[in-house]
Amino acid sequence: MNRMAAWWEKIIGRSYALRLVDIHLRGAGQVMLQNNPLTGLLFIIGIVWGAIAAGDPEPAIGAVVGLVAATLTAMLLRSDKTSLEHGLFGFNGILVGAAVPTFLVMGPAAWFLLVIGAAVSTIAMLAVSHVTKPWGIPALTFPFVLTTWFLVLAAYSFGHLPIGIMGPPQLPVAPGSSAAGADLSAGLLFSACFRGISQVFLIDNGITGVIFVAALLVSSPWAAGLAIIGSTVSVLGASALGASAAEIGSGLYGFSPVLTAIALGCVFFRPSWRVALFALLGTVFSIIVQGALNAAVAPVGIPTFTAAFVFVTWLFLLPKVDLEPHRHEPVSNGIMTDK
Repeated sequence: MNRMAAWWEKIIGRSYALRLVDIHLRGAGQVMLQNNPLTGLLFIIGIVWGAIAAGDPEPAIGAVVGLVAATLTAMLLRSDKTSLEHGLFGFNGILVGAAVPTFLVMGPAAWFLLVIGAAVSTIAMLAVSHVTKPWGIPALTFPFVLTTWFLVLAAYSFGHLPIGIMGPPQLPVAPGSSAAGADLSAGLLFSACFRGISQVFLIDNGITGVIFVAALLVSSPWAAGLAIIGSTVSVLGASALGASAAEIGSGLYGFSPVLTAIALGCVFFRPSWRVALFALLGTVFSIIVQGALNAAVAPVGIPTFTAAFVFVTWLFLLPKVDLEPHRHEPVSNGIMTDK
């Protein structure tokens, strides 16, 4: 793998076009905190597979458009070169691009909204990174969450932005005991586990989840294993707490715990048994925060996106606990990149 990486670095060093491809692919990989172009490519393949399987290619197209728009915005703003080359200005944009077609009916106005939102996600990345830099924590996907909350809320005010599956605003109602996933079969557990991983990119497809695990395995076996563990814990935990069986089966309690498990388990701390327990606690708490945020945003009629992951990971990084961190190199805009 190191030989392949060295070969790829040599190739892209000779071609500006390939360097641009590399930056965009790394941007896709950074959604799950992986600085690896092959991982990013497999993520995009997984998105395309899931979108085509659902009979709706627009989320896949939107994801690519959003990735390009966010990255080009960073280049036009002459943002930090190291951050740019590590793909740190692309991952929020690809999520914005996947989210808008998922929740809105696409037309000229919605595509305009998507491009504007993806570009603004780069501005939000710079802004949030500036705010979090003194605290020594990364922006994570909060720029995506903040920007896309504004985008989808705007649909309630503009007639040319018809709403798809989002809403309507309503007061939260706890599912009855019959709706909870108490009888969790092995088949449902397996399917929900991989759907939880695929939902990181707002794709509801088990095969896409398998592709995402393979993508993580290319970059980090630890990340791949933690993604599976995080999603499995989310299914078991949400079921034990009596969450909606439909939401559990669709992986809607899995995507934030997956990201939390990866972030705390192997990205910001060096894996050990103490780190494993710390990450497990964060992963379980992500399930609870996911449920709390579901209730909080229900009256507004918008999705939570990855807010639970962001808030829990920030909460667990801020205390500067006595765990061995990975070595990171701070760059000028406060974003952290691996050495």
